[in-house]
Amino acid sequence: MVPISSPDNTSTRLLSLDFFRGATVAAMILVNNPGDWGNIYAPLEHAEWNGCTPTDLIFPFFLFIVGVSIAYAMGSKKTDPSAHNQTILKALKRALILFSLGLFLSLFPKVFTDPAGAFQHVRIPGVLQRIAVVFFISSILFLKNSERNIFRILIILLAVYWALMTFVPVPGVGYANLEKETNLGAWIDRGVLTEAHLWKSAKTWDPEGIFSTIPAIATGLFGVLVGVYLKRKDIDAATKIAWLFSAGCGAVVLGLLWDLQFPINKSLWTSSFVLYTGGLATIILSLCYWIIDVNQYNRFTKPFVVYGVNAITVFFLSGLIPRIFAMIHVKNSTGSEITLQSWLYLPFWSYFSPINASLAWAVTFVLFWLIILWVMHSKKIIIKV
Repeated sequence: MVPISSPDNTSTRLLSLDFFRGATVAAMILVNNPGDWGNIYAPLEHAEWNGCTPTDLIFPFFLFIVGVSIAYAMGSKKTDPSAHNQTILKALKRALILFSLGLFLSLFPKVFTDPAGAFQHVRIPGVLQRIAVVFFISSILFLKNSERNIFRILIILLAVYWALMTFVPVPGVGYANLEKETNLGAWIDRGVLTEAHLWKSAKTWDPEGIFSTIPAIATGLFGVLVGVYLKRKDIDAATKIAWLFSAGCGAVVLGLLWDLQFPINKSLWTSSFVLYTGGLATIILSLCYWIIDVNQYNRFTKPFVVYGVNAITVFFLSGLIPRIFAMIHVKNSTGSEITLQSWLYLPFWSYFSPINASLAWAVTFVLFWLIILWVMHSKKIIIKV
């Protein structure tokens, strides 16, 4: 990765964005792969319901980055209406691939042992599926609308979602509420997808459900607007950073104020959650842009950049490998059969306390993928999805 020669040169890749994306994906792998789900440090867990832990920031940060990337990748196409249809078709193809990869993770490995049962009970929503939907819809809105209209759409999405969730009585319940199983989003997800295709840990609601994808699109549009502003050539870098930092702080404050009436909640992806996380993402990206792209302090970035340029690839494979490990059985020292992952985890039990052993396994998993990605980066292997 060659550092950009000027922070206002929009024809080159933004190194700070790759760094931010890579750090986000590495964090996602860290929290998704503890050695023991029963022993996790509190910051590495999601909030029980309302509230926001560091772990809750990871997914909205990634959707925000998707939005920024859209502004950079499709900026030249936006000014050429004749290229819109082809660009939308490419976006649709990419979205379908992402959605299919997410479904494959939900189906694997049962799809090879019991295909009928696998499809009958496959979870349709998911992380990659939501990324696919947000990417596709945000791409269309970016190509077909001015920045002012995109901002208006973002506000409308947040306002409509808030109004529906807090004022519309839930059928069968009789009143509007924000509880896990009885909120309007859960009712819609159960009605459209049925319990067979929802999150298996709950079955009555899904954290990546249909209805909560509406405000998730707003998170993507938040990133689009930040990306458009960063690309502007008529504004110097210092002004960009000042405005973005101020806007980010303002969004965080608005999110915290809205939290008093519409609680910050990742599973519901509440409007306050969109503003709060979008504001934090804007602050972090503006700081990264100032340090890495403007001041050219970038020697520390490579471990995260190698994650960032193959982000979807490593996320998919990091979800697939533990499933494969769980399929393979080996004998331990007592002759009992255990999964390969449990066998590999045994040394961590010996040298660490349970909670530190769980963390050490997760860190080792992140470093394992870092080595692979570093080799791929050195050989200029970038798998585009």
